[in-house]
Amino acid sequence: MLSLVIFLSFWELGANAKIFAKGMPSASVTLKEFCWWVTHPFFDNGPNDKGIGWNLLISLRRVAIGYTMASIIAVPLGIMIGISKIASKAFNPYVQLLKPVSPLAWLPLGLYIFRDSEKTGVFIILISSIWPTLVNTAFGVANVSSDYLDVSKTLGASKLRTIFKVIIPAALPNIISGLRISMGISWLVIVAVEMLLGTGLGYFIWNEWNNLYIPNIIVAILIIGIVGLILDQIFAYLEKLVSFGKESS
Repeated sequence: MLSLVIFLSFWELGANAKIFAKGMPSASVTLKEFCWWVTHPFFDNGPNDKGIGWNLLISLRRVAIGYTMASIIAVPLGIMIGISKIASKAFNPYVQLLKPVSPLAWLPLGLYIFRDSEKTGVFIILISSIWPTLVNTAFGVANVSSDYLDVSKTLGASKLRTIFKVIIPAALPNIISGLRISMGISWLVIVAVEMLLGTGLGYFIWNEWNNLYIPNIIVAILIIGIVGLILDQIFAYLEKLVSFGKESS
């Protein structure tokens, strides 16, 4: 709390003394705008004048759809790569080739293929968030203790039963960790992409920049940060649960 007070005081005094860039709003003005947007989140005065709540819901919807699709693809594929050396050799070159590509590099291709901003946004989320989950899942599965596998084999468990009863539970902390990283990337990417798609929090920031009203840009940044923190804490809790279960067993 003390650090927050010091930061806000420095911000307020610096803005009033014109130490920062010209037009930089003070902390009091920004907090006033923040309170207004939070208490009036769902007004609708037309396409370019919507409450920040509507824009937040649009961004969350795109993230939810793209992230879910990426997870449905990445987890089973990661398990297959982790189990099979042949699958690992077959898919690893593609993973290494596509993983470093910037999400924004896919944007023109997505717009050309889908001719729709909504589908393009979902596609960018999918192609960006699939890799951490895929890699972490494959790593977790490939590094399951051989003792677990030997016991399963000794007890006569089938391959399928071994996967669902031994391998996946043992790799679950790595899988959740990958899902957590993917969610962070999804939330990071959607804001940048939406600046070019016309709706969502990214567009809200771009629109306020065109209006040259900096306080609202900072308000949107604060809301993006708060939502990102909440999403990350949800996965941190899930990660703690599966890790605790692993330790207890």
